Amino acid sequence: MANRVALVTGAGSGIGRASAILLASRGYSVGVLGHNQEEIIATAAAIAESGGAAIALAADIALENQMREAVRAIVRQFGHLDAVVANAGINGVWAPIDDLKPHEWDQTVRVNLTGTYLTLHITVPELKRSGGGSIVVVSSINGTRTFTTPGATAYTATKAAQVAIVQQLSLELARHHIRINAVCPGEIETNIEANTALRDEAETAIPVIWPEGQVPITGGAPGKSEDVAEVIVFLVSDAARHVTGTPIWVDGGQGLLR
Repeated sequence: MANRVALVTGAGSGIGRASAILLASRGYSVGVLGHNQEEIIATAAAIAESGGAAIALAADIALENQMREAVRAIVRQFGHLDAVVANAGINGVWAPIDDLKPHEWDQTVRVNLTGTYLTLHITVPELKRSGGGSIVVVSSINGTRTFTTPGATAYTATKAAQVAIVQQLSLELARHHIRINAVCPGEIETNIEANTALRDEAETAIPVIWPEGQVPITGGAPGKSEDVAEVIVFLVSDAARHVTGTPIWVDGGQGLLR
């Protein structure tokens, strides 16, 4: 993997940070992209302290000009681009459909869906110039395996759409030797809850309780960001050279309970 370059969005924390650090440990130079400058600088510093190469890229994934400048910066720094991890996203507002406000819907779609589109729209030309590459989109079990999260209509819609984008583009991009896959995490220890607003849960919650927790393989405990990062790095690597257009659920069996 020498001289390979990866861009990771939402790399300041959680799955993005774990993926950026793991990719760097496998020899990638990494563009650490996020909207929180302190967090992305910390991730880039952690990579540098371990002997890796990284550049911190402050950008809002839903703003075209900022994303274009970020991609230009990583290519200026490292010369090309080989892999993209489209991870950045929010939970947004979870509320009954008749209470969910249009601006709340728009914000979730803006970040999760428009942000994914812009990430791919702007990076795919660089992957083509590199002669191929790999893209991993971080979706969710919500909207792909499960539909019981209270009030999460906007969120599940964006996560389902991300998998549809992956499957659509797997055929479109194959002729350019670009693979694209999705990972669909379940309950993972991240700080995405900070981007969640839950209202009137009693109106939408499904009254089911798992006394021993809802992640069978861990006895109920959430997974870790590193569990998802390992799958992402596999999909980026040549070991997954014949895998494209595929969602992989990283949920410890959680989605099958629902």
